[in-house]
Amino acid sequence: MIASVSGVVKATTLSSAVIEVGGVGLSLSLPARFAASLTVGTHAEIFTTLVVREDSLTLFGFDRASSRDFFDLLQTVSGIGPKVAQSALSIYEPEEIASAIASENAAALERIPGLGKKGAQRAVLELKDKVSALNIAQKSNSQSKSNWRNQLSSALIGLGFSAKDAQSTIDLVSNELGSQVESTDISQLLKLALQSQGRN
Repeated sequence: MIASVSGVVKATTLSSAVIEVGGVGLSLSLPARFAASLTVGTHAEIFTTLVVREDSLTLFGFDRASSRDFFDLLQTVSGIGPKVAQSALSIYEPEEIASAIASENAAALERIPGLGKKGAQRAVLELKDKVSALNIAQKSNSQSKSNWRNQLSSALIGLGFSAKDAQSTIDLVSNELGSQVESTDISQLLKLALQSQGRN
């Protein structure tokens, strides 16, 4: 198993990157929020897991070991494959997913592209007793809410926004809501962000 790679970022897309290791360019599939954080020409250390299928070998990369471990854990749920697990980590931090599962908040998991209502319910049912085994600290509601900028940025980038456009849109939403932004659900923030683009 390839547990990690370390090298220079040669290219990036919305959900992948090419890392040069020992003169070889490795293509890695990444969560959108992580891909957006990488800069071409800089050095990066990426935690990885190799997914083997009959017709493909895909190397998935993550910013930290806990993200990789959660990616593997999510795939133990019936109906959840690598793409859905990657989508989950594109919009949520591992701690946020763990918190949603522990509190049986299936509605939060339904926002994960490709999961759906039944998939979210299965994830809660099958993983509730397992999340503690990964030693992923569960964030309080206030801590989770303080991460709304990262969540919204990842969602917008996943919809095709550039990092710059996503940031300017987030600033518009923040200015519009003021102090209420911290207590507003992320799905409502995304709706307001898209509406603000329609007005501009």
